[in-house]
Amino acid sequence: MLDSPAFQRAAAAIEADHDNFVEQLITLCQIPSPPFGEAVRAAAYADLLRQHGVEQVETDEEGNVTAYRPGTDPEAGVIVLCSHLDTVFPAGTDVTVKREGDILRAPGVGDDTRGLALLLALSRALDKAAIRTRAGILFLASVGEEGAGDLRGVKHFFRANRWREKVAGFVALDGLNPARLVHAAVGSKRYRVTFRGPGGHSFGAFGLVNPAFALARAMDDLGRIRVPASPKTTFSIGKIGGGTSINAIPETMWMEVDLRSASAEVLATLEARFLATLPQAAADENAARDTSRGEITVEVKQIGDRPAGVTPKESRIARVAAAVIQAQGYTLEATASSTDSNIPISLGIPAVTLGTGCAGGREHSLEEWIDVEKTQSVKGMSTALASILVLAGVSSN
Repeated sequence: MLDSPAFQRAAAAIEADHDNFVEQLITLCQIPSPPFGEAVRAAAYADLLRQHGVEQVETDEEGNVTAYRPGTDPEAGVIVLCSHLDTVFPAGTDVTVKREGDILRAPGVGDDTRGLALLLALSRALDKAAIRTRAGILFLASVGEEGAGDLRGVKHFFRANRWREKVAGFVALDGLNPARLVHAAVGSKRYRVTFRGPGGHSFGAFGLVNPAFALARAMDDLGRIRVPASPKTTFSIGKIGGGTSINAIPETMWMEVDLRSASAEVLATLEARFLATLPQAAADENAARDTSRGEITVEVKQIGDRPAGVTPKESRIARVAAAVIQAQGYTLEATASSTDSNIPISLGIPAVTLGTGCAGGREHSLEEWIDVEKTQSVKGMSTALASILVLAGVSSN
């Protein structure tokens, strides 16, 4: 593929278009797209697709933007190329891009605004090079990939979008490193746990059951769970809160918990062990103190569910991506992560996540930056291009 006239034409088109690519990246980055607030950026993105002449640009009920590039063989299905519209930054965050030569600095400039701009650049390059592919290519700009979004965009796509039954392969373009191949989906289970009790004056009602102590027991119990190093499995208490005053026994105390693993089976075991600690923590507090005014109760609400799974390294999609990465001179980094690919992987659809092809750092922070130095940037973009061309199948050179 790397030696083919088709690829050479498309790669040359990416290089010639690079300044335009960077300008679109900056423009998109400066359109705020906070969690659950992607609509303005989505509308602008749909307009850019229409301006380029991509067919069947649509925005679905969840807010995802799709556009279709037809293939030559209807039986070959579609290859989905996906980047996400949302960032982790709340409304009001200054997303002005500051440029220092080839360095662009702004919240969200890499994750995943570069991916969005790359989808547009790939579409232009394919047209400029007059490449037809056997499989159709469906460009998908998804909502809700980050944090509490819980992959809601891609979940909706595979639940209700009209293209879902035609998907033959799924490639998420997310993250920067062009050597990185995500073929395993890190699953997560997220819970908000609330302990409730009667409350009272810290001195006058001393001795009554206290939900803070029940919460502390549950937190300590979670901290004592032993998890395997491989497959990597983790847990974290990210937020805690409750109470009304320093001199009052609280009526409610809560925590938000994140459980993760690259193995669905190991994650299920960890989840079951954690959930079993919660009623026991309430029971221990009820046994330890006065319940005459009421007992400690616990409410467990799931606030996130990202399925785990694996696209085998031996699968065609993973072998193609790995071969292209190595042929481009990169040292392959096959790994697991949580991305939009989690959903198709969990459904048994061939899926991987590829880097968008440049250096950068400090993602998910206000100091996020990327390096758009042309030579390395074009090489990274062309690496994704080559994988896509092999997967979609070039009809002719």
